[in-house]
Amino acid sequence: MTRLLRDTMEEWAGEARVPAGLADRALRRRAWTPYGAAVLVAAMIAAVAVFVTGQRAPEPAVRPAAGIELPARPSPAPADVRADLEHSPPASLIAAGGLAVSAYYVTEVERPQDAPPRTRRTWSLYDPRTGGYERTAYAWVDVAPGLQVAAVIEGDLLGRRVGVLDLNTRQMLGWFELEHSVGAVAWSPDGTKILATAYSGYPDLLQGEGDEIGPLMRESPRIGYYVIDVPAGTSGYHELKPLPGLLSRAEVSGNARQDLGWSLDGELIWSPTNTRPDRLFYTLDGQERPAPDGQRYVAYSRASATSPDGRLVLGEDGLPTKITEAATGKVAGRQRVLQLHAWADDDNVIALGCAGKCADEFNGGPVLVSVDGSRMVQLGLNRRSGGEGDYRWVLTPR
Repeated sequence: MTRLLRDTMEEWAGEARVPAGLADRALRRRAWTPYGAAVLVAAMIAAVAVFVTGQRAPEPAVRPAAGIELPARPSPAPADVRADLEHSPPASLIAAGGLAVSAYYVTEVERPQDAPPRTRRTWSLYDPRTGGYERTAYAWVDVAPGLQVAAVIEGDLLGRRVGVLDLNTRQMLGWFELEHSVGAVAWSPDGTKILATAYSGYPDLLQGEGDEIGPLMRESPRIGYYVIDVPAGTSGYHELKPLPGLLSRAEVSGNARQDLGWSLDGELIWSPTNTRPDRLFYTLDGQERPAPDGQRYVAYSRASATSPDGRLVLGEDGLPTKITEAATGKVAGRQRVLQLHAWADDDNVIALGCAGKCADEFNGGPVLVSVDGSRMVQLGLNRRSGGEGDYRWVLTPR
């Protein structure tokens, strides 16, 4: 796989545009969109929160359902480079090495009558039949490793039905009926379980106007989560109170959306924070645990910062980025990109590159860059954050 990517990048090197210049800061890869600084500063000063210790139901409610037979993952997995340099959002698959853009979403601000404004996501999902993407009406989607099935939430913003969709046939393999509304779903690393975060109300409410619009700072409406075992056909609910608001203790989250994720080995789950460490870990039944030994994450994401062979570690956002040796901390290479997102293979990384001379850190697109930064291939068009054609991509193992 490494040699294939290296050869492809060398072939395309003449066409690639390596950014020059310097940007002092980069886009944050938070689960929320950055908004006006005035709103955020005011909200941080005004935030008052009471930490609830996370009371949990003594026995998780388990609803039986018919088990779902999942299609086999492709073996060997594809490793070619796929790019779309004509459309933004992309119309054809973007992929490199072991990862692909399995889905993406665009956001818009809705202003319901007699209610706060809110963010709505419109999702597009990879379609193997066409090699492109298909717009969906689901409230949330997540594609399982292997790009064969997707977990989807049926509903308007939130929903009580989680389905498993066969991407190749576009047929629903089965539904899980839930007692509580959920706002996000995430597949386990082995592609057999779905983690669905439950909310008592829609978390993505806004305040302010124009450039000053930003999140409505309030206690998160997260109430718990489901662990759905797809082959077994069971869904178990567990109560998990949200993390407290800003300024209340060291490990907090100032964001009302507090979607849960899986540890890299699938043994634990985590809740995002607004500080460092950027996540707190729990057992599958909701008991807090220390961070797993040896697992390093790309900040505010579910991707591993450590290369597949364990030799290298991705650095933080900011141009130029850097990659270090895991054993020594020595810098192995620097890259003229804004963010390092995930490893395509042992020697190449899918990253957020910047347009032109990098004069504006909010204008960039997906690229494939080598560890030493000498080779770069554009995978998608540059787009301005918050502008026309802006989208957020989701990377999934192929």
